Amino acid sequence: MPFQTLADVHALLAKLPSPDQGAIAAAEARNGQLTKPPGALGRLEKLAIWMGGWQGTDKPTADKPQIAIFAGNHGVTAKGVSAFPAEVTAQMVANFAHGGAAINQLARTFGAKLDVHALDLDTPTADFTEAPAMTEEEVVDAMRKGYEAVNLEADLFVAGEMGIGNTTAAAAIATALYGGVGWAGRGTGVDDEGLRRKEAAVAAGVERHKEVLADPLQVLRCLGGREIAAMTGAILAARMGRVPVILDGFIACAAAAVLEKAAPGALDHCIAGHQSAEGAHARLLEKLGKEPLLSLGLRLGEGSGAALAIGVVQGAVACHSGMLTFAEAGVAAG
Repeated sequence: MPFQTLADVHALLAKLPSPDQGAIAAAEARNGQLTKPPGALGRLEKLAIWMGGWQGTDKPTADKPQIAIFAGNHGVTAKGVSAFPAEVTAQMVANFAHGGAAINQLARTFGAKLDVHALDLDTPTADFTEAPAMTEEEVVDAMRKGYEAVNLEADLFVAGEMGIGNTTAAAAIATALYGGVGWAGRGTGVDDEGLRRKEAAVAAGVERHKEVLADPLQVLRCLGGREIAAMTGAILAARMGRVPVILDGFIACAAAAVLEKAAPGALDHCIAGHQSAEGAHARLLEKLGKEPLLSLGLRLGEGSGAALAIGVVQGAVACHSGMLTFAEAGVAAG
């Protein structure tokens, strides 16, 4: 087992691997020799070099991407914070299994292996306005399931989620980590009254657990959900295995923010796939220091925005690793 307690997770965060500086230098050198004007591919060039640093090569690949979706249910839905009932979580898991969801189509389009993990859907987390969402055993179990879900042979990883009520949990996590107000948004499309209920639930949860919230892992335990904890564990596993990660929307970024707050720099192996239409996502990306690759007004979750960004990364590494150098092509350099 990679960890058995939250203290073990803290210990793991103290020894995070770094990218291969030699590979970065080699990738930069190769980029300077390719048959194009310097900087002509813009951000794609930086993406390819970043990929090379984590993969330890001057010719990175992105032809074995993995998408893992984690599903969980939330006790806070009893407070009327979602436009959909909790049963939809299990129904959507079945839809994933049958290949009928948007993420199935995107995974197929970009050649990604898709894995779906339903986490104790019959046992929602506790309502965090009344008690900690999870015990330490429960949050560690969820994190470990996420950690063990990552295929270290993948050359790119995306974590997605499904869980009615999880934008409320993500907003509570963001509030606890960064302070301020306005982190709660419309999620699945709640009306004004529903939004006020979400805001009240977030405020009540953060107030109830304020004495333990200096520790980001306790923030995750007290305010998060099993699928959010699993994404946190998966992103940590990818870092330990030097697998580059594309972050999805607000909920995935809240899961990732727990790691960044606990160990600054913990998300150096991550890029932001997109900026979603969830109101606070842009604000959270700014806190994480991540510039999104795409901004298409998506608010679906499931890893869908990050899955679309797989194509951008594949284009970046295809150009970098597949183009000829001036010498190879017999083209005179400027």
